[in-house]
Amino acid sequence: MGVSGAMWAAGERYEPYMGRWSRKVAARFVSAVGGAEGRAWLDVGCGTGALTATILANAAPARVTGFDPSPGFVGHARAAIDDPRAGFAVGNAMALPLREESVDNAVSGLVLNFVPDPVQAAREMRRVTRRGGTIAAYVWDYADRMQMIRLFWDAAVALDPAAEELDEGQRFPICRPGGLGDAFRAAGLSDVEEFEVEVPTVFADFDDYWNPFLGAKGPAPNYTVGLPDEARGRLRERLRATLPIGADGSIALVARAWAVRARS
Repeated sequence: MGVSGAMWAAGERYEPYMGRWSRKVAARFVSAVGGAEGRAWLDVGCGTGALTATILANAAPARVTGFDPSPGFVGHARAAIDDPRAGFAVGNAMALPLREESVDNAVSGLVLNFVPDPVQAAREMRRVTRRGGTIAAYVWDYADRMQMIRLFWDAAVALDPAAEELDEGQRFPICRPGGLGDAFRAAGLSDVEEFEVEVPTVFADFDDYWNPFLGAKGPAPNYTVGLPDEARGRLRERLRATLPIGADGSIALVARAWAVRARS
């Protein structure tokens, strides 16, 4: 597979794992952020472009600039979104390659928990946002109502207590109530308001739930593919026994994200 193929594959593996659910959350988040039409938006940690695509579809922006540290995700976003108002580049959330006060709204979806210094990332979002502009972000509630991940780690830790150190619910305090708000206030932002966004995540059957853990990137998929075959089989069957599988084989879960918005 060539470089472009590898970039596309990185995004394609993300889609059935998180992409399909992140788009649902993005739609409600963008609606909550609001704001006038014709604005310049910044998408920090744009990934495969789910949030950028939602902004383009629902917020009538003048332009959206997306940065992500992963060349694979940036390549996928460029290939998937051909809207002339969108642009993507590799970039670091803690040192954004933009001049001061160059955008109207700066947002970040499902990223700040992975940034080494989320307060610095929030400061950078503040730096590049015009006075009075909106700065907002959201992260998954890994410790509780991001159920596809919570149920995975509950099963994994029951079989392998050492897996607890990989559990996002344990690793990322910012993903708990108040975490994002504290980071934004520490970054000097004003009018900080926290809220939650919850969406249904319905899997067609057990394979629809399980198979993305075998090909995507992230703590849970990396843990799964790193297991010996026998241990992976035990985890699969533990999940099959504990997930709320309906009479038609579907699995109805929910995914909650903690969100915050503020003024620069």
